[in-house]
Amino acid sequence: MKKPFVTAQQLQAITQQYPTPFHLYNEKGIRETARALKAAFAWNPGFKEYFAVKATPTPTILKILQEEGCGTDCSSLTELMLSDKCGFSGSEIMFSSNETPAEEYALAAKLGATINLDDFTHIDFLKDTIGYIPETISCRFNPGGVFQLGESKEGFQVMDTPGDSKYGFTREQLFEGFRKLKSMGANRFGIHAFLASNTLSDEYYPALAGILFRLAADLQKETGCHVCFINLSGGVGIPYRPDQRANDIAAIGAGVKEQYEKILVPAGMDDVAIFTELGRYMLGPNGCLVTKVLHFKHTYKEYVGVDACAANLMRPAMYGAYHHISVMGKEDLPCDHVYDVVGGLCENNDKFAIDRALPEIALGDLLVIHDSGAHGFSMGYNYNGKLRSAELLLKEDGSVKLIRRAETPEDYFSTMIFE
Repeated sequence: MKKPFVTAQQLQAITQQYPTPFHLYNEKGIRETARALKAAFAWNPGFKEYFAVKATPTPTILKILQEEGCGTDCSSLTELMLSDKCGFSGSEIMFSSNETPAEEYALAAKLGATINLDDFTHIDFLKDTIGYIPETISCRFNPGGVFQLGESKEGFQVMDTPGDSKYGFTREQLFEGFRKLKSMGANRFGIHAFLASNTLSDEYYPALAGILFRLAADLQKETGCHVCFINLSGGVGIPYRPDQRANDIAAIGAGVKEQYEKILVPAGMDDVAIFTELGRYMLGPNGCLVTKVLHFKHTYKEYVGVDACAANLMRPAMYGAYHHISVMGKEDLPCDHVYDVVGGLCENNDKFAIDRALPEIALGDLLVIHDSGAHGFSMGYNYNGKLRSAELLLKEDGSVKLIRRAETPEDYFSTMIFE
């Protein structure tokens, strides 16, 4: 059973000051997650988590993570600007972009960010844009084909199709690219790859590490380029469903260490730093969407209408993604009613849950939609003129802080030109 990190009594008090819907984040959980990740990779002196800004681009959250030793992974001009405004600089910033405009590379270079190139043609583009190739550079690898972990200890397969992905260099391009970058002045190299999304297996990261460690050893041997870091990116998932097992980050770190000692140490590469980009793992469970029940509709199904919609949390509408729902104050009651929980957009996919078994719901009940801390608020939009909600932080001492105000109609109209 999933339990909210906030109580019904706390939420009743919060909603007296801040109207629903809003996203709520758990400071205690964020810090504990960051510390557990750091401990899992403490065996690697150069380890650093580069939090994916796209997951939760909120200054207060980024500053909490910075206090816990994290950097940022940026993929756009404004994410770079946000990192800069939050006090990140130099090697604290990783810039991983694709189809990148020149102005974004220019700002990344100005900030001293580590640039992670997505394509072979971007080598010349970067040189033409900023006038040089940085001494430290990274390249994204795409092995193509299908990545399959096979039957894992958890009893299921992990599979994805890198060959269908628009990202990264082929193996041949990577070797050619390293040689070219070295001839243009680069002397510290990194490798980055992402092969599968939201995996619930302690074996995914070690399997990915094995692939990248062998590649790094081959690259250093054949090109003479000094591989200084390997970025395992994201992909370590979270259990959205209550019956799913959470990843064991300590076991994952130990599995990566085993591959490191098996492959890199014998190759004389025991100075390689390990980087991660775990946006979903870091923030997903440490955020929720709070919404209030407004209406019931009794037609061919039983509908519960709430004041949040897909504009506040797109994943169920976009992917059919499951997000667990708690009816606050009724968490221990039997789930003996079946509802579709829906928002107010003029789209039939605006549904947070379909045929979901829940306790009997009443008008005015508060619902907590779990695991919205990553790719929740950040994927919001203004379709139907819906305004983006506030973001709140439940602090370690139990108090609540407004960390982003809700949009107003004035915000919505501010970019419009009336003639």
